[in-house]
Amino acid sequence: MVPEHDRPDAPEVQGYDFRRLQERWLPVWDELQPFRSGDPADTRPRKYVLDMFPYPSGDLHMGHAEAYALGDVIARYWRLQGFNVLHPIGWDSFGLPAENAAIKRGIDPRKWTYDNIDQQKQSMRRYATSFDWDRVLHTSDPEYYKWNQWLFLEMFKKGLAYRKDSWVNWDPVDQTVLANEQVLPDGTSERSGAVVVKRKKTQWYLRITDYADRLLDDLNQLEGSWPSKVISMQRNWIGRSRGADVDFVIEGRADKVTVFTTRPDTLYGVTFMVVAPDSDLAAELVAGADPEVRMAFQDYLEQVQKSTEIERQDATRDKTGVPLGRFAINPVNGERIPIWTADYVLADYGHGAVMAVPAHDQRDLDFARAFGLPVRVVLDTNAPVTGAVPVLELDENGQAILPDELPPLDPAATGKALVGDGRMINSGPLDGLSKSNAIKKIIEQLEAAGTGRAAKTYRLRDWLISRQRYWGTPIPIIHGENGELIPVPDDQLPVLLPPTDGLDLQPRGQSPLGAAEDWVTVTNPVDGTPARRDPDTMDTFVDSSWYFLRFLSPNDDSRAFDPREADKWAPVDQYVGGVTHAILHLLYARFITKVLFDLGYVSFTEPFSALLNQGMVLMDGSAMSKSKGNLVRLSDQLDEHGVDAVRLTMAFAGPPEDDIDWADVSPAGSAKFLARAWRLAGDVTSSPEIEWKTGDVALRRQTHRFLAEAPGLIESFKFNVVVARLMELVNATRKTIDSGPGGGDAAVREATEVIAVGLSLFAPYTAEDMWATLGYAPSVAQALWRKADPALLIEESVTAVVQVDGKVRDRLTVSPKIDSAELERLARASAAVIRSIGDQPVTGVIVRAPRLVNITTR
Repeated sequence: MVPEHDRPDAPEVQGYDFRRLQERWLPVWDELQPFRSGDPADTRPRKYVLDMFPYPSGDLHMGHAEAYALGDVIARYWRLQGFNVLHPIGWDSFGLPAENAAIKRGIDPRKWTYDNIDQQKQSMRRYATSFDWDRVLHTSDPEYYKWNQWLFLEMFKKGLAYRKDSWVNWDPVDQTVLANEQVLPDGTSERSGAVVVKRKKTQWYLRITDYADRLLDDLNQLEGSWPSKVISMQRNWIGRSRGADVDFVIEGRADKVTVFTTRPDTLYGVTFMVVAPDSDLAAELVAGADPEVRMAFQDYLEQVQKSTEIERQDATRDKTGVPLGRFAINPVNGERIPIWTADYVLADYGHGAVMAVPAHDQRDLDFARAFGLPVRVVLDTNAPVTGAVPVLELDENGQAILPDELPPLDPAATGKALVGDGRMINSGPLDGLSKSNAIKKIIEQLEAAGTGRAAKTYRLRDWLISRQRYWGTPIPIIHGENGELIPVPDDQLPVLLPPTDGLDLQPRGQSPLGAAEDWVTVTNPVDGTPARRDPDTMDTFVDSSWYFLRFLSPNDDSRAFDPREADKWAPVDQYVGGVTHAILHLLYARFITKVLFDLGYVSFTEPFSALLNQGMVLMDGSAMSKSKGNLVRLSDQLDEHGVDAVRLTMAFAGPPEDDIDWADVSPAGSAKFLARAWRLAGDVTSSPEIEWKTGDVALRRQTHRFLAEAPGLIESFKFNVVVARLMELVNATRKTIDSGPGGGDAAVREATEVIAVGLSLFAPYTAEDMWATLGYAPSVAQALWRKADPALLIEESVTAVVQVDGKVRDRLTVSPKIDSAELERLARASAAVIRSIGDQPVTGVIVRAPRLVNITTR
């Protein structure tokens, strides 16, 4: 209810004061809780709007201000459209930043984390975001991470969670492993910024590669509702390649080596094999070699381990490698080919080995030339392919000028690999075939001979989830005396983090939990023998991969989420967040959703039906930072200009996906506009029961055009245009009040009420105060968007602009139904146009009835 002293009939406090409005309405909203969404009797259609939840690393900043202002516009809009809107909030509260901050300050990560959450929560309330405060979660709560552990065990039972010894990305500063997705393109850690190195460790993985095809193909469902940039980034990261797996016999080895290639047609051009130096295969092949070979290999391996994966893939680097003293047999021609190791082959691509075709692959050619290895051409790129028409220059008589000679087919001499189409040569039964036909035929031959098969490979790698740090979800696995892996029984979940008392949280390359003897030492639940807990914790992207489901029943102690609630609300109708999560978070959430679908817990396969990415908030063209001296504090802006002015500025600055330079916008100007709009409500003297149809027709037309146009603009995220239309409507309403009819005109009340409802999307405090002044009970957020009157959308006249040689010479008031011929006649008859043309001949006339006539002269 409205406080007694703030009733609409109470004496008006003069002047627009954002502080007074914030103090007035925040406690009212706390009492009313207008954004609750859990009433089972609510029969309205549902919408689920979700903002990417924040990390509690301090108070809210300018980036938060933009993201939550934009997400709130969408949530409030759908409420005005009559939907029951679920708009929850929580905190992504596990992770390294909190742990590192706590270590630096000598405090428990819990205290650091929850103190920041309290601070951010108060700031969010002040910022008037329309969250359902009954649905709040913190991923570091045992009530949440219990279900991380449950999900892990469900995947473990299905073989989707597994442990293996492999080379991993190692952050030398944070002393923990990283998933491939957490290594930036320059080879540094997205966590600490340190150059990532490789280490061999036994780690936990989730089999995301089992879902690679579905993750790729299901992106088609999201076309048009996700930004095309994000879809392209996901496709590129998954990186599906089609080709063949080819089995090579290794002399002196029982098992064959399988090599993936996208060009099986070039098998007759294979002259050597290359294996990754950090692969198990390389270590095995060199194990029985001469001491000199083993020593050379070990020296080379140590050299490679100092390089980043990005450096190893740099095509411009000089090629390095060493021979392993072993030979493979080419399955199509029986040739004996040497095996080398080189750093341009990666252990986790394909099978960690490649067949080298130097004539037709530039990396292989560079390597062959560096070490004097054979180069054999098997594709004549000068031979025409059926359907290909060569483009030749013509002489002055129209005759084709034939080249003196075709490009040489000698990559060993030219240093340029032969790529592209052509016809096969030096390839036995494939000779004369085009590349595409040769690929098809060689795969058929390999399959018939049992030496190969059609295959696919991916850039995507399994998701490495174990971390050697304290502040995360403990992995719910017990290690038995004989190395067996035993799931923690469901009735013993959650496996709680131990207190930090006596623990050294400093990063030292292994989890601090391993030193908590009372915690790590347990009894094997199967046979009662001594056992130990797994000391690692989970990657925090596990936490955020399914949190949108926990919001559906955040206080349910019996399950991760209620499937019936998921059927009601999910998937998320509109997701809002930064493009920085275009690969990591979104890919993992899509994967876990598909896993839960396969396990029968949800009925959908994509978590987020629509996605909006907001840009960054910059200052003077650069990202804000203390070191640059361009940091703008959100709290300072709120204190100076008010919440509504900052929110309105964020929406008005431009398209949501564009960056905002705070130096180029004007929250002070937004505050002036809000004061102008707010004064309208005080100038309205008619009662809410007045008959609107008796009011000023011109103002009513503009009001109803806004009502008709704004929904489409909002749904296409053109928030800045909606704000501009509101500004126009405010000006028109003020003009109507000041020019005659005054505040008692019915159209003035109608327009002001529509302005209040429209402003509630962007400036809740101002809108709520206007709504109360107009005589309505709070909250304006629970009003309904009025339908535009079709009769008022029909224009009786429009303004046609007449230009001569690109300059406006006249404006004509004409019927919106005027035809082109009549509009041209009126334009030519205009005295201003006649004077402008003078004696010059008219060379052209463009008519766009009913709005434009453009006359050009010589």
